[in-house]
Amino acid sequence: MIDVLIAEDEPGILDSLDFILRRAGWTIDTVTDGDAALAGVRKLHPRVLVLDLMLPKRNGFEVLKELKADPATRHIPVLILTAKGQQHDRRVVEELGADGFVTKPYANEDVINAVRRLLESNPASGES
Repeated sequence: MIDVLIAEDEPGILDSLDFILRRAGWTIDTVTDGDAALAGVRKLHPRVLVLDLMLPKRNGFEVLKELKADPATRHIPVLILTAKGQQHDRRVVEELGADGFVTKPYANEDVINAVRRLLESNPASGES
């Protein structure tokens, strides 16, 4: 089990997230498309998924919908990270079951605090 799985297709953002979350003390794994995000969640059982909405193969909306519909994965908190800050997108992901939302560009501290809050709200999923 890992603490955080990051699903992000932009290499610079992925490297930055990986760095700041590792520095905060968590175990991290990364994927770069929606299909890999679904496979990664099922294989690695992360305590939190950081999910970009604009992913190749399967977008974040589809990934979120599938994860929250599956009894085996619906308990995993999902933090949506996206450049799309429109109220409509936020409303859709909240309806699909997202547990948090951070808009790009983001402050590192905002991401760390959001991940920490989700990890603390989901203690039954494992230890840090």
